[in-house]
Amino acid sequence: MQRLRLKIHIQGAVQGVGFRPYIWRLATQLNLTGWVRNTSIGVFIEAEGEDAALEKFLTLIPVEKPPMSRIYSLKHFYLDPLGYEDFQIDKSSKASEATAWMLPDIATCPDCLAELFDPQNQRYLYPFINCTHCGPRFSIIEALPYDRHNTSMKIFNMCPDCQAEYEAPTNRRFHAQPNACPVCGPNVELWDATGNVKHRDVVAIQQTVQFIREGFIIALKGLGGFHLIVDATSDDAVSRLRQKKAREEKPFAIMAPDLKSIDRYCEFSKQERGLLESPESPIVLLQKKNCVADLSSSIAPNNPMLGIMLPYTPLHHILLRLLESPIVATSGNLADETICIDNSEALSRLGDIADYFLVHNRPIVHHLDDSIVRIMADRPVILRRARGYAPLPVMLNHDVTPCVAVGGHLKNTIAVAKGRHVYISQHIGDLETENSITTLQHTLDDFTAIYKVDSQRVAHDAHPDYASTRYALSRDGEKHAIQHHIAHVYSCLADNELEPPALGVAWDGTGYGEDGTIWGGEFFLLDQQRVRRLAHVRTFPLVGGEQAIKQPFRSAIGLLYEMAPDAFQRYHDMPPFQQLAKAENRTLEKMLEKRINTVRTSSAGRLFDAVASLLDIQHINYYEGQAPMLLEFAAWKDMSGPKIYPCCIDFSPANAAMWSLNWQPMIESILLDIKNNVKASVIAAAFHNTLVHLVLTVAKHSGQKRIVLSGGTFQNKYLVEKTVATLSAAGFDVYRHQQVPPNDGGIALGQIAAINHL
Repeated sequence: MQRLRLKIHIQGAVQGVGFRPYIWRLATQLNLTGWVRNTSIGVFIEAEGEDAALEKFLTLIPVEKPPMSRIYSLKHFYLDPLGYEDFQIDKSSKASEATAWMLPDIATCPDCLAELFDPQNQRYLYPFINCTHCGPRFSIIEALPYDRHNTSMKIFNMCPDCQAEYEAPTNRRFHAQPNACPVCGPNVELWDATGNVKHRDVVAIQQTVQFIREGFIIALKGLGGFHLIVDATSDDAVSRLRQKKAREEKPFAIMAPDLKSIDRYCEFSKQERGLLESPESPIVLLQKKNCVADLSSSIAPNNPMLGIMLPYTPLHHILLRLLESPIVATSGNLADETICIDNSEALSRLGDIADYFLVHNRPIVHHLDDSIVRIMADRPVILRRARGYAPLPVMLNHDVTPCVAVGGHLKNTIAVAKGRHVYISQHIGDLETENSITTLQHTLDDFTAIYKVDSQRVAHDAHPDYASTRYALSRDGEKHAIQHHIAHVYSCLADNELEPPALGVAWDGTGYGEDGTIWGGEFFLLDQQRVRRLAHVRTFPLVGGEQAIKQPFRSAIGLLYEMAPDAFQRYHDMPPFQQLAKAENRTLEKMLEKRINTVRTSSAGRLFDAVASLLDIQHINYYEGQAPMLLEFAAWKDMSGPKIYPCCIDFSPANAAMWSLNWQPMIESILLDIKNNVKASVIAAAFHNTLVHLVLTVAKHSGQKRIVLSGGTFQNKYLVEKTVATLSAAGFDVYRHQQVPPNDGGIALGQIAAINHL
């Protein structure tokens, strides 16, 4: 049994109801040590004990809680134990903490949901019902403290009934800042594509349902921005949305009316059900069932997973209750742009996509995409951190000098640090357009103003051409360039409240290396004030540079050329070369020979791309990470056992300064298996297993017991679960992301953690 520390933050009606004594009794019964503490932003708990006891503790908290209590958010993660001797009820924190945090938006609570569909209730079918247990927070806040006059609700004056609720301490709407009703609050309207009002209020929603059934595309203004919505059972509607949004193969998320509906389409565990029904209500990646005949095949083509969520606002609940079938609910934006939040902006930017617009007049202050979560190795991993999670902070082990970080280029987030807290923004997105770059700038300005952070230190990626880097360099203050993969490793350390030493494994698609090559398959030794690149994947040429990111066959050709300069003749009949005309073959060969527009890379992501192309699984990435994702899905189909290919690392004293992971024996074995018609699933699984073995081998030679895993490659469930199991069985302590994504969405946190260590 493993001893761990469980950290819990609970929000809701959990004060003045005997909650802390209840936690003390439960912890004592389970022989746990630690503490429980009231603050003005909820109850915090730290409990240490055996992992089975902690899991039982976590399960029992909401089941046996005091009858007058209400839990609307319970966030938790695991840390190393500190050695608490007993369990104590700590003194409550000072009330001044009330102004410290912007809280995330919360899905509609059961009490409000019951009122929403009660014909006798004054808020029957009112799409803005909320209370202190649910509703908008971050999306409407303009300044701290979180009072109505500091939110976009200030334009709505409460009627006498709402004011009475707001002022009554015994009412669950006591100081619920967005409190409103049909008399005094926001309302919805249905517009056509030119902005003409067609219907209002419930009739507008009813007509929207009819339009969805008829195959029209609806732009719906939700909690943190617009969704583009179509009937998920209509191939024509989904295909039309794909064509209009220029989204070739990237999966769409769907919103289902209820769990019973989800059960028709997907397999889900108790843990995944908990995520679906949680106050955060993220998109959860689930395994499709064998027969989903009534769902459009265009939702997630060639993909065994579905991204699926439940309704989380009153408006969504009403819509899905009337429709009684699932909808596609994808972000209301154009490629690489931030989600639309303003009605007139939506008409302008989405007018060529949507047929009708269901809008409301409550202003959105901060955009919020839907968060995405996947269960890996029995823990939730956040792949996109936005609604429900952002902008809650990550706590560091010590106070830091105030600073800001602008993140990376893809999946951008920003962060500001003050005291021990790092406040991380919601998902901003890829910085490929002026729209997204402007959003980064505004978000950073908002966070520094709200948290009163004097940004005299600015952390940014070491890549000189990233839009985030250029923006950082344009700001006043002391600049700190943090290498991309070092930021990944420090992000995982901070996520787990760890300090060096450790071995960091940072695997992803691309990152500017200190030697001028493109890194992405890196191992780092970390001590208190130093980082050393210990090992890396053997480099190979990427022909066409960034073009290879979108065309995996280029990675495969570069890999083969590295092995054999006569690759264009020796392997000409293999799938990667079949993607080229004869003239293009000669052009690429010349580019490789003369190193024209060709860079070297140690990227694990490009290695995945290459193998996917060699196996004829995918040659073009129509969205980021598509080929590696399909390679993972192929690996799951293998039932033959834990095959491992040969792969060597030279640990001789002559190479002690930098170990190189030589993939050539593995690729030669893969080519032989392809020649012998071995199933692609067997090869894909063996490829994954070999990479796990390489991590284990480096870990054994590193002299470190603590291993931290970060980078976009560790969004791969097969790789994560095999790596965690293998390293744990060998006696290593394995750490991975829990509060921020392993992908570049966690880079800003790592940049701040790094500049406070290095």
